[in-house]
Amino acid sequence: MLFSHPEFDHHEHLSFFCDAETGLKAIVAIHNTSRGPALGGCRMFPYASDEEALRDVLRLSRGMTYKSALANLDLGGGKSVIIGDPRKHKTQALLEAMGKHL
Repeated sequence: MLFSHPEFDHHEHLSFFCDAETGLKAIVAIHNTSRGPALGGCRMFPYASDEEALRDVLRLSRGMTYKSALANLDLGGGKSVIIGDPRKHKTQALLEAMGKHL
């Protein structure tokens, strides 16, 4: 199911993180590193489902690959998403847990 996902598009790496203590649920996607290390940021959003978060991180990481190429940077594309409302769930402990997983 995952490799045939419409947004998968030959991603090189996909990681899922969960930390029960902080409530962290996150996904990291690296689309392509043929031009260099992945460039991308982290989005925290209250996704309605895990599927919606997966679709978004795959789409965003692929977009970073294309943006890097268009800017002629020696970088690939990647992105991470944290499932949660930043106004309610964004804590230092949660962000530190994300950093440890990365």
